[in-house]
Amino acid sequence: MNLNNFLIPTKKIAFTLVLSLVAFVTFAQESPLKLSASIDTYFRSTPEAPGSSFANLDGFALGMANVVLAYEGEKSGFVADLVFGPRGTDAIFASPMYSATGNIVNQLYAYWNVSDKVTLSMGNFNTFLGYEVIAPAANFNYSTSYLFSYGPFSHTGIKADFTLADDISLMLGVFNPTDMTEYNPTGSYAFGAQFGIKGQYFNFLTDDGAYEIDYTGGFDLSDSFFLGINAASYKSDEIGFTGVALYPQLATSDSFSIGLRGEYFAETGDFGAIGTGVEDSSVIALTLTGSATIGNLILKPELRLDSSSDAAFLDGTSKSLSSFVLAAIVSL
Repeated sequence: MNLNNFLIPTKKIAFTLVLSLVAFVTFAQESPLKLSASIDTYFRSTPEAPGSSFANLDGFALGMANVVLAYEGEKSGFVADLVFGPRGTDAIFASPMYSATGNIVNQLYAYWNVSDKVTLSMGNFNTFLGYEVIAPAANFNYSTSYLFSYGPFSHTGIKADFTLADDISLMLGVFNPTDMTEYNPTGSYAFGAQFGIKGQYFNFLTDDGAYEIDYTGGFDLSDSFFLGINAASYKSDEIGFTGVALYPQLATSDSFSIGLRGEYFAETGDFGAIGTGVEDSSVIALTLTGSATIGNLILKPELRLDSSSDAAFLDGTSKSLSSFVLAAIVSL
């Protein structure tokens, strides 16, 4: 076999793929079709992580790759948000339910701008409740709160967004049961609403008798100091949770900020979030995070202390857990 006969077609294929990628990126930059992406990776100092979601693997570990393709037309558009890696798997924990690739779909929805004040969206979209989000590039802290971890992650259904006035909005939606993202296996539906006024959002979700009330907002106390707030209460039969988290963040320069998340989270009954196996447990979590921006790279060193009312850590032998995480995030 002549090796050159093999290498020449291979080189042509590779060259064609490179040209296609360049053409696609160029097209996306010059059209309503937009492409964005991010990756994150981290180091955790302890083999055990707090009971909240993500950043829960020990040693050097992977977060996820996140690729978002969005079309923004004058009257309609779509979002295809794909995730690959451990963080993505944790975020889409209820999939695949039907398709072999359901566990890479973070969001997949179409929307119609009915008018300047009304937009209808249908498909799968991340939850409207809570202060934090799945994509780490959009969070200040790298590890996530208990409130975020035990609220819903995603909804599949239809929602209507209304602009009522400047800085006043309303969202109404009908969804599959919470986190059932590929289809509806039960025939029941959840209902959600959000009222927003001047950057403060009041959220409500009811699902098969359970309900959650959530407030998410924040205030610029100065040009360099911001205070974020999240409070929520969830109730289902004899279990539930209530919590509040404060997010004071100080920008010391254009490239460095420091922030503290202080959270109180309490279970009603044995909800299972804290992991004590004891009813009516609670936890206080303090997370100090630095955020250094170097071009498209964000480095986040983070110290976290979780203190529970009952022994929840180190195989049920300790009421507290301290940990250190260093995360690297690159977004385009």
